[in-house]
This record gives sequence, C-alpha cells and structure tokens, in this order.
Amino acid sequence: MPVISDPYSFNEEDLYVDLRSICGQPLFLKCEGFNFAGSIKLKPAREMVEAAERAGVITPDSVLLESSSGNMGVAMSVIAASKGYRFLCVTDSRCNLSTRLLMEALGAHVHVVTEPSPHGGFLGARLDYIRGQCARSGRYVWLSQYTNANNWKAHYHRTAPAIARSFPGLDVLFVGAGTTGTLMGCARWFRRWHRPVRIVAVDTVGSVTFGGAPGRRMLPGLGMSMQPPLLDASYVDEAIEVEEADTIRACHRLARHGFLFGGSTGTVVSGAVDWLARCDTQALTAVAIAPDLGERYLDTVYQTNWIRDLYGDAVLGDDVVTSDAQLGTDVPETRPASSARSPGTLS
Repeated sequence: MPVISDPYSFNEEDLYVDLRSICGQPLFLKCEGFNFAGSIKLKPAREMVEAAERAGVITPDSVLLESSSGNMGVAMSVIAASKGYRFLCVTDSRCNLSTRLLMEALGAHVHVVTEPSPHGGFLGARLDYIRGQCARSGRYVWLSQYTNANNWKAHYHRTAPAIARSFPGLDVLFVGAGTTGTLMGCARWFRRWHRPVRIVAVDTVGSVTFGGAPGRRMLPGLGMSMQPPLLDASYVDEAIEVEEADTIRACHRLARHGFLFGGSTGTVVSGAVDWLARCDTQALTAVAIAPDLGERYLDTVYQTNWIRDLYGDAVLGDDVVTSDAQLGTDVPETRPASSARSPGTLS
C-alpha cells in the first residue's frame, strides 16, 4: 500500500492497455496519466526542479517560470505547491480552459499570450515574454523545458527502463514529439540496450520539428513551431506526421471503448496504428506512450461544436458524441455491438 507525503512521490509506471481488440493491431499503450499531475510531465518537472535545487539556483525568493501549452504547467504547479515555491506559467490561447483553472487552483499564476510572434508563432511569443520577465527581475528562475537536459534525462532514468522491464522483447516504440524530451530520453536509453528497438517519432501536421511545413495546430501538446533544441535526429529511426482530424477520430474511437485519453495520445495512437497497418506485424512487440488522460480536453477534443467549427461536420462520422438533446430523447440510442466497432482502423 503506497503511503506518500508529497504528490510527486507517486507515479504509476507499469499500466498498459492492449489495443489489439480496438485497433486490430498488436499495440500496447503505456499510460502515463496516473499521477497527481495527470501526465508524463511530472517526471521531467521534478527532475528539472531538483537539479536546480542541487545547483543552488533556486532560493526562497525565487519565482519559477516556464512556458507550457498545458501539461508541463500543471506538473510544475504541483511541484511548486508541494515545495512552497511561487510559479508563473506562460501559455497561450490554445491551452484548455480546464488546464488553466487547474494550475490556478494549485496556486500558480498564469499569463496567457493572445497574439503569436510574426516569426515564432505562439511559442515564440511565449518565449519573448519570458525573456522580458527574466531581464526585468533576477527573482525569476526559468527552467526551460525546451533546452534543459534534465527533461530527457528523466525519461532516460525512468520511462525507458520501465518499458524495458515490462517488454523485454520490444521491437518498436512510438513516442510523440513535443519538446522531444520523452523521445530523446527513451531513444538514448534503447540505443544502449541489448537488442535493437526501432524508435518511431509521431508528430502532428503543421509542426516543423522534422522539417515539415508550418501550419495551423489547434491541439496543445505535440508539435513545435521551431526546431526543438533537445532533438538529435540521429537517434530516431523514423518520423511520421498525423493530421489533427485523425487525432480527433482516434480519441473518440478509444472513448467509445471506455478509454478517455488526451489529444497527444490520440495522435500517437493514430500514427502507430497506421504504421503497423503498413508493416508486417507478425510476432512484433510494439509499445506507444500515452502522455495523459482526456478529462482536460472535454471542452475541445470531446466537444462536438468545437470540433465541427474547426474540422467540419464529417470529421467524426459515426464516432461523434451525441447529446440527448440531439437525439431528441432522454435515453441515448444503443447501437448493436457489430456496428459500434470497426477493428483495424482508427481513422
């Protein structure tokens, strides 16, 4: 029975979902959302803060400062509240409302950037604001998840070894690419392992991380509007891109089976399923990393009007979440099991 005295001491490392019955492909999903920050970002947040503590960078007067589209901001809020630090999260208008409210409930201050930088997009505007704050006051300690090596080291020391313990015969690992901390930590660890593991990075269309053309991205989490400083592409065997519409469809298909995951997970699952469908998967052991759960996306990924406004009426098809008002009845319609599922595809 775990008994803890601080919220960052608990993180479930060994929970996987077998997606074969849902997607028709041999894929195990590592669930990283079962901790008090609700996402994989708790590990790098703790690693970065504690490294700064050991280096004497943080003092009682310090204000921790970070740019985040959501999950890292919540993780930093949890760490700061537990350790008694002040924290300022700089985010932008794409951050889910529920995520901003969660950070504030944990005692963080949240600054929302509403206009993108002409050259760096919303991320560039966030970083410009942070640099301005740091120039004005020495109290601010910017841990910089985009450049801080302790970001990827957290996954090198914890995430990758946990996967190896559970799947000693691992053949391929699918990892979403945001700051690329998770990607680089896992890729570096498995490069040194006793057997070759194919590392497939999953990015979103509109991200420039792997040389793609910049474009509109409405879902927080994966993708970057600049080259991630942490990325060393020599550790990545393959990079694939997923349309946001496919991300939405993957999330809703998983929800129809009782698994409510976040947008980043939908992207990773959609990309992994497509990759596996194109390959010989006989006797293949494949794992994908699910960064978080879906409760923070109820007003976006799982909100029908939001989806239709951005992606059109036909995005969800039969997987749309239909309200009782739309059905015109107090009891939701129950579809036969044979028509409710279409194993073998998530898009």
